[in-house]
Amino acid sequence: MLRKFFLPGSALLLLIVLLAACAGAQGQQGLAGPAGPAGPIGPQGPQGDTGPAGPAGPSGAEYIGSAKCGDCHKDTYDTFMKSGHPWKLNPVVDGEPPKYPFTDVPNPPEGWTWNDISYVIGGYNWKARFIDKNGYIITDKPGATVSDTTYLNQYNFANQIVGKEDGWVTYHSGEVQLKYDCGTCHTTGYRPTGHQDNMEGIVGTWAEPGIQCEACHGPGGLHASNPYGIEMNVDRDPELCGKCHRRGDVTTVDAKGGFVEHHEQYEELYQSKHVTLDCVICHDPHKGVVQLRQSKEPTTRTQCANCHFKQGQYEKNPKHEGYVDCIDCHMPRLIKSAWGDAARFTGDIRTHLMAIDPTQIGQFSEDGLTSKSQIALDFACKSCHVPGTAAEKSDEDLIEMATGYHTKP
Repeated sequence: MLRKFFLPGSALLLLIVLLAACAGAQGQQGLAGPAGPAGPIGPQGPQGDTGPAGPAGPSGAEYIGSAKCGDCHKDTYDTFMKSGHPWKLNPVVDGEPPKYPFTDVPNPPEGWTWNDISYVIGGYNWKARFIDKNGYIITDKPGATVSDTTYLNQYNFANQIVGKEDGWVTYHSGEVQLKYDCGTCHTTGYRPTGHQDNMEGIVGTWAEPGIQCEACHGPGGLHASNPYGIEMNVDRDPELCGKCHRRGDVTTVDAKGGFVEHHEQYEELYQSKHVTLDCVICHDPHKGVVQLRQSKEPTTRTQCANCHFKQGQYEKNPKHEGYVDCIDCHMPRLIKSAWGDAARFTGDIRTHLMAIDPTQIGQFSEDGLTSKSQIALDFACKSCHVPGTAAEKSDEDLIEMATGYHTKP
């Protein structure tokens, strides 16, 4: 039979005290064990009030204009503004004609006043054309009801090399409402949509007329606000120049009227190994040939003989030594911008075709619409040995002299 035992309260207390006295002192705390797995994610709490909006993020750079660039880059700006690029398109303000570094446009075409003109196209050195207040290139007398195809609407500056005085010539004369669509290469920050100044005859809009600093360096708004943190674009690739110094397909050099058409320098370079050269190797992009010629400085940064020194050591015709420069034969005036004399094989701009074919007399295709890739003896030689003058040479004589011209016997 199971019996139950009960201890009185005092005895139970005594037993607890004895057991506690027998226990040892508590030891040091051991190392923490590894963390247990993360518990389940609790429910989403209520959404708080919307905080204040943060600062706006960076936006794209904006065009600020060449004058703003000149605030910091004064010397470069002052030099650049004497070159031809900024003067491709020039506004007429309050009836006052543009002020150019080296030339003056005397007046608009017959029947027009400066108050009737919105822009002058060009006017820096070779020629000038004019845009009316509706944005159309002037091709006829104001209010003309019958188109006059002989109307003189383009002003050409005098050119002693070609033997021409200043004067007026025709350009699309009599054509009705000739739109101005040249903004791609005559303005900065061009967009092909809209109409600049709300003139219906102008195709597209722009940030600034003329080829200004930002046309090559890109919009400068971000750089101006943080000049040490944001650099401007410096692109030395000839493709950049070639965007405007070309007329179409770079594999073809276009011609008309016995000359290569103007602004085709990149197409010409494309015909030879010179296409691998950066344009800025020879040209300072902030200085134009005209301003360098005015200040009697070398018109290029390097000379032909720097690379072609072997060819420069010998000339077959000793009469040429010290009298004929490399560019007279290898970069003749094959291009016409304003004036040209086809009978004398002389235009008003030098070509960037440079290799001479000593067996080639004629320069152009049979239809006269394209130039050959090498310089023919017509332009390499006959611009000095002009037919019908005392200096004339037969084709046979020219071929004989040109063959092996820089090869020592």
